[in-house]
Amino acid sequence: MTMEHQCRYGRIGLYKSFMFGSPSILVTIPELCKQVLMDDERFPTGWPQTAVELMGRKSFIGISCEEHKRLRKLTSAPVNGHEALSVYLQYIEQQVVSTLEKWSNMGEIEYLSQVRKLTFRIIMYIFLSEASDDLMNALEKEYSTLNYGVRAMQINIPGFAYYKALKARKILVRLLQSVVDERRARREKCGPPAKKDMMDNLMDSEDENGRKLTDEEIIDVLIMYLNAGHESSGHIIMWITVLLEQHPDVFQKAKAEQEEIVRNRPPTQKEMTLKEYRQMDYLNKVIDEAMRFINISLMVFREAKTDVNINGYLIPKGWKVQVWLRNVHKDPVVHPDSNKFDPSRWDKYPPKAGTLIPFGMGSRLCPGNDLAKLEIAVYMHHYLLNYRLQRVNPNCRIKNLPHRRPIDNCLGRIKKNSPRL
Repeated sequence: MTMEHQCRYGRIGLYKSFMFGSPSILVTIPELCKQVLMDDERFPTGWPQTAVELMGRKSFIGISCEEHKRLRKLTSAPVNGHEALSVYLQYIEQQVVSTLEKWSNMGEIEYLSQVRKLTFRIIMYIFLSEASDDLMNALEKEYSTLNYGVRAMQINIPGFAYYKALKARKILVRLLQSVVDERRARREKCGPPAKKDMMDNLMDSEDENGRKLTDEEIIDVLIMYLNAGHESSGHIIMWITVLLEQHPDVFQKAKAEQEEIVRNRPPTQKEMTLKEYRQMDYLNKVIDEAMRFINISLMVFREAKTDVNINGYLIPKGWKVQVWLRNVHKDPVVHPDSNKFDPSRWDKYPPKAGTLIPFGMGSRLCPGNDLAKLEIAVYMHHYLLNYRLQRVNPNCRIKNLPHRRPIDNCLGRIKKNSPRL
């Protein structure tokens, strides 16, 4: 849609529209995106009512700036901190290694569905370390339904995506409430555990006045994190795998980098380290390019708190302001030859502020961005070293909602490389 606006009115970067039942301004060029995303005072969060209802009024997308700062401070270190990433790295690697081996013996699989199960298992471990397989499967199933309704029209009638998503949210709340109740009962009986997961951190948190989070706040934070923590990562892993198979030169260069990292390890070291992860210069460019090229998140929602003059135009108070990440990432002025998958572009054009924003930016930057990139890199490290994907329908049709994906969920086989003699 915004590409049509640009063709008709020129590259002014601000376009008037009517989206999700509200008058809206679409923002499409880096300098204006940066201006909006960095200004929480004039442009607080403004997600559609459907998204707020489904993710939760007490989740990050539904709370005020002050509440957001408090929750972000509480959750950022346990998710993205150096110590936390070091702990999660070992678990992520164990899961990736065992899962890839299992897939290689399964024959045909829906690759995307299986990757999403893997990323969901990882985020569940971080937040609910003792979750059963039955609980994980039940939650993952409901999230699939929930996501179809987040950006749908608010039509609460049987058969519509929003109606189904509301039912899924009610089930998610019920399941997570049972987990909270069970955890509270155990803590009252045995005391806080020595090793805490995110659920424990949420239960123990309190502000300067001694106020603790309510069950509603804890559950809404869990719903948002568990969803964001597996959905985007799973899709990006699938697309990077597909793109690497479509670009053998990129595959070989990325593979050579991972082989070099393994060759430089001490003989006694068997597992990946954070230091090695930070040496994966080319692989990180592959990940950045895939996020730019695919655009899992199309837009970010804000709202004008007052009448705002920006770039010579008036945005009226109460109007929605949508930052279109996709247009920034596919803008040929910003990214020459933008429809080409080319990780080497980052050698020539290091990203400037506002030009590569798959996780957003500013105070509402995705709180799990470092964890997501680590998870993707660990997966791709082992995939590049030992496996290949053989798709059954490499030219099958693509659907774009709720996220861009092949209609067959990337049906194929994971083939393990023959050992070198």
